[in-house]
Amino acid sequence: MNMALFGKTAKQWRSENPDKKGNIRDDASINELICLSNLENINAMFINENIPQSERLIKLNQIAIHQMSVLQEVENRKYLK
Repeated sequence: MNMALFGKTAKQWRSENPDKKGNIRDDASINELICLSNLENINAMFINENIPQSERLIKLNQIAIHQMSVLQEVENRKYLK
């Protein structure tokens, strides 16, 4: 899930952020956490459909990009009101 949304593994994030405690999700925005939750559910469906991991990652990344775009657009509209 981290690769699909953040483009890096938890291990990579920890090595890039040695001063931070916790994990990549602790540093995520609310929109990223919403998207991550959605991706976890979609990934479970993909696993049930026997979709290979490499194909799941591509699809999940595309979904993450779209969802983050929609969530950002909603957030932007909220601030314009």
